[in-house]
Order: sequence, then structure tokens, then C-alpha cells
Amino acid sequence: MSSDQDHLKETDTEARFEFKKEQKAAFAAEKGLTEETIRVISEDKDEPEWMLERRLRALKQYQKMPMPTDWPGQPDLSEVDVDEIVPYIRPDVEVRGGVDDWRDLPDDIKDTFDKLGIPEAEKNALSGVGAQYESEVVYQNMQERWEEKGVVFMNMDQAVQEHEDIVKEYFMTKCVPPSDNKFAALHGAIWSGGSFVYVPEDTTVDMPVQAYFRMNSEGMGQFEHTLIVAEKGSEVHYIEGCSAPKYSAFNLHSGGVEVFVGEDAHVQYSTVQNWSKNTYNLNTKRAIVEKNGRMEWISGSMGSKATMLYPASILKGRGASDNHITIAFAGEGQNIDTGAKVYHNAPETKSTIESKSISKDGGRTNYRGLVHIANGAKNSSTAVECDALMFDNESTSDTMPYMEINESTVDVAHEATVGKIGDEDIFYLQSRGLDDDDAKQMIVSGFIEPITEELPIEYAVELNRLVELEMEGSLG
Repeated sequence: MSSDQDHLKETDTEARFEFKKEQKAAFAAEKGLTEETIRVISEDKDEPEWMLERRLRALKQYQKMPMPTDWPGQPDLSEVDVDEIVPYIRPDVEVRGGVDDWRDLPDDIKDTFDKLGIPEAEKNALSGVGAQYESEVVYQNMQERWEEKGVVFMNMDQAVQEHEDIVKEYFMTKCVPPSDNKFAALHGAIWSGGSFVYVPEDTTVDMPVQAYFRMNSEGMGQFEHTLIVAEKGSEVHYIEGCSAPKYSAFNLHSGGVEVFVGEDAHVQYSTVQNWSKNTYNLNTKRAIVEKNGRMEWISGSMGSKATMLYPASILKGRGASDNHITIAFAGEGQNIDTGAKVYHNAPETKSTIESKSISKDGGRTNYRGLVHIANGAKNSSTAVECDALMFDNESTSDTMPYMEINESTVDVAHEATVGKIGDEDIFYLQSRGLDDDDAKQMIVSGFIEPITEELPIEYAVELNRLVELEMEGSLG
């Protein structure tokens, strides 16, 4: 790697995310969404007939469902026109399904991921790495010792071919059906790429697996699908990073995540998303958690023009638990609408939700959440805490918690605080030798520390740096 790239990786986070590459595609679909487009994508992937049928059913559902427009305070989606999106771009990589050696990637794609630091991350502390460029995974690798234990980490397109029975059972059937919402239906019709993780019974993967998703082309959509199946007594930590450079035309990201947490299993799903300010980020993420299983969601969301993201957990078995930790940052022209949903469907289930949001320069953040405790879910508990920090009078931060409690013997707590950075706080830090910008950065770093301390150190450093750049107005 050149010294210039070393310098870029170590010192210039802004340049790492903002650079662009000239599009070189082996295949690109026409703009818009039609049955012909779906058939072309499926044929290009050589998919089995059942997957094509599921895509076509999802397309019909998408066409029937209205665009969400009546949620109080929701982001404006009027600019989102799927007919103007290129839904599928296969990058020019010689090996379908990606390569397992960075040296085999084309120079332009390799340079992209070098700048994002992915090869170095793999060397340092990861069990496996996947990298998606445009619509397909271009690199995938798993440490041999985990493969020997039966752990599977591969791209979803490959999993459809090599683990057909598992994919057919779990893919958008129980967790996120296309009927869930319009963008889930869109995703079901034109999904491409993503990760498949399978962890056998009583197997602990003690180092994280990581996937990175990069949109490079203007006016495209990325629709990766992640499917994680953790069998009884297993444990795994999946880390996801996302980015895109800024263009004049809008981009659309509408991924799907399905997690199945077996009895006594533990899954942690961490994501740091830094989309450009021309990107609409509209995802559907959900987990089903069995008896005594544990699910953790850790999310950092910033950079997009609008985000609607509400990871959900269905606590299906007695003693199942869920923990959500989220941070959202909104600057000028941004509406970041995030939250969490938890369904307590069994006794003695437990959930905690901690949300941190920051807004400046007229940006808007909103926590939109749902906690449902079913009749019969005795001795369950939930605690929701929402904290918002605003930089100025033009910015807004809202909290929209909704609780459906259908059982009397439960413990429910909710706390929300909204505040501005006070002059007295700035003055105190300035008296200790900090200038105005450094003082504000220190306050924000302390504000988000409960989240960053849950991330691996390199992601915590990255998240702090991204927030700093957002405060400066330097990104996207």
C-alpha cells in the first residue's frame, strides 16, 4: 500500500468516505422496477425458480402498497422515485460471488476498500470479512478455524446456491415478510448481495465478523440482505459498515436484516452507517429470539438526507432479552428518524432501549419506538431512555414512544430528556484551555460514550471522528 493511502486511512476520515470512482460495471439493469427487470436480475444470478417466484410476489405486493406518508413528523419521501433508480449493478469482477484474496480484485475496487481500511481491519481482529461494491459482494473470506467448526459466512447470492434449504426456510418467511411494509416489499423484489451467517449449536465465534457495503455509482439503489441464524447455545458478533459518496442525483438504500437467535444463543449486531446527504436510508431489520436467547442492536446513523430505521426484536421464548443502543446525528437538511420496536410475546422477557440523538444547523432527529407486552407475558420488564442534544434554536428533536401494555404484572419505565449545549458548560471547558469547537466536541463525546464503549475500539474511534466531521459540516 502506498504512503499516500496510509496517510489517508490514518488522518483523513472525510476523504476516506467522500472519494468517488468511475463506474465500471459488467452488467447494469435499466432504471425502474418492472417484472422484466426482476427476471433479468434473477437470470443474471442463475437463481432457482423458487427465489424468482418470491421476487415476483414481492413486486406485486410493492405495487399494491401505498408510500408511507401519514406518520406524524416523518421524513419527506416525495423525491423517492424508484423509476429513476438503477436497481442492480454487477461490478466488473472476474469471479462471480467475489474473490477470497484482495490481490485478485480489480485495482479500482481494491483501492476503494484500501482507503476504507477493510483489509487492515481483517488482519487485526476479525473472524471473517465481506465487502460489497454496488449490488454484489466482491470479496469474502472466513478464517479456516471457524469453517472447520461448521460456521458459515458467505454472501447471500452464494448461500442461495450452496445452502438452499436453510435460505428457503428463513428468507423473508418468518421475520421480515414482504407484506411488512412497502420498502420491505421493494427489497424482496430486487435484493442483491448481503451476508449469510450460520453458527452451529454451542459454537462461540469469539472475534467479530464484518461486512462493508459501498455504493459508488450515482442514482443507484443498494438492496443487500443479511440473514443470521444462530443455533442453540451459540454466540456471534456481526459488524456492518456502510458509506457512499455524494452526487447530485438521489441514491436509495433499502437493505433487509433477519436474525434468528436460538435458545440460549447470543447475537450482537453493530452498524455504523455514513451515507452521503443525497441518500435515502430506508431499512427493515428484525430478530426473533427464542427461550433465554439474547439480542443486541448497536446502531450509529448519520450522513443521509433522510433515514427511517427501527430495528425490531420479537421475544418469542421465556426469558428472552433484547438491548437496543442507538445514536443519530442530523445536520442541515437532514431528517433522521430512528428508533426501536420490541414485542414481548412470552413471560419473563426483558428489553432495554437507549437512544442518543444530536441535531444542529436546523437538522431534525426523532426517536420513534414501540414496546408491546402481550397478554400472558407475565413478569416481563422494559426500560426506555431517550436523550437528545441540540446545538441551536433552529434544530429539533422529538420523541415518539408508544407502549402497548396488555399484561398487569410487568415493570415498565420510560425517561426522556432534551437539552441544549449550555454557555456555562462551554465557558467552564474554555477556562480549562479548550477552544469553542474542542469544548463542544468534548461534550458530544461524553454524551455518546455509552454507545461508543460498546463498539470495538476501531469502530468507536471512527464513530467519534464521523460525529466530529458532522459537527464541522464536512461530510457529504
